[in-house]
Amino acid sequence: MKRILGFLIISFLIIPCLEAQTRVDSLLFKLHSNEKDYVFVVAHRGDWRNAPENSLSALERAVDMGVDMVEIDIQQTKDGKFVLMHDRSIDRTTTGQGLVADYTADELKQFLLKGGHGIKTHEQVPTLEEALLFCKDRVLVNIDKGGTYIREIMPVIQQTGAEKQVIIKGRYPVEKVREDYGKRDGMLYMPVVDADKKEAWGEIENFLYNFHPVAIEVCFRTDTFPELARFPEIVRSGSRIWVNTLWDSLCGGHDDELSIKDPDAHWGWILRQGTSLIQTDRPEELIKYLNQKNLRKLAVTCSGK
Repeated sequence: MKRILGFLIISFLIIPCLEAQTRVDSLLFKLHSNEKDYVFVVAHRGDWRNAPENSLSALERAVDMGVDMVEIDIQQTKDGKFVLMHDRSIDRTTTGQGLVADYTADELKQFLLKGGHGIKTHEQVPTLEEALLFCKDRVLVNIDKGGTYIREIMPVIQQTGAEKQVIIKGRYPVEKVREDYGKRDGMLYMPVVDADKKEAWGEIENFLYNFHPVAIEVCFRTDTFPELARFPEIVRSGSRIWVNTLWDSLCGGHDDELSIKDPDAHWGWILRQGTSLIQTDRPEELIKYLNQKNLRKLAVTCSGK
């Protein structure tokens, strides 16, 4: 009888936990922990190799692939709204022409997105609101160029209920970020620093001591600069290191294409620097590599929503 009663009590506690739990909850628990045994895979502009960049289908394919975070770019429209678009111009990625700023968000819907091969698809330009609603409770989101528009995009992020799963990034000094950011519980900001510049470590220390960011995105042209030896200080501070392996000048030559040929020599090198967030154009291959290294085990938590 006691065993049955104990089982019922445990079931009563566990079942609500499982119902409330989402993969995003587990990712956030891991992201904010001091453990660096899980490496986050960030899909650059979604899965743009198989869908138009910054499109809802690119985000969906990335989610289905199992990425932890999608990176999106934003531009502001004529009517002050935000759409997903990397360039200021719509020429490269849509069937239209001109600047994003010359159209309202509704007017941009008349154009169709192009795939990576330059051929039009049947997809429209998504708004930031549409993208965040799609990603809510499914995947973390990194908003590139978001640091330029912190005050403007805050209401959109809050209205969609995506505050805790969005990381905004930018290149502004900590004083401006604190002024624009304000006291926003749960909302995340990540500074971007050119780590091989002489003044870079001062910028990093300023953020570590005065803002305590969840991560610092470090870009570096070579893998021999002196301050590389200080990267462990970032990890010990509680922040994470984010590295882009998109092309060679962002990661000291250890880019995705070289990593595909020799992952231990390149993605492995990135990991050995203490990196636990990697933005990549090859998310599927990176996930496979990290699985082989046992760096993708995500424990279930009972944090709820």
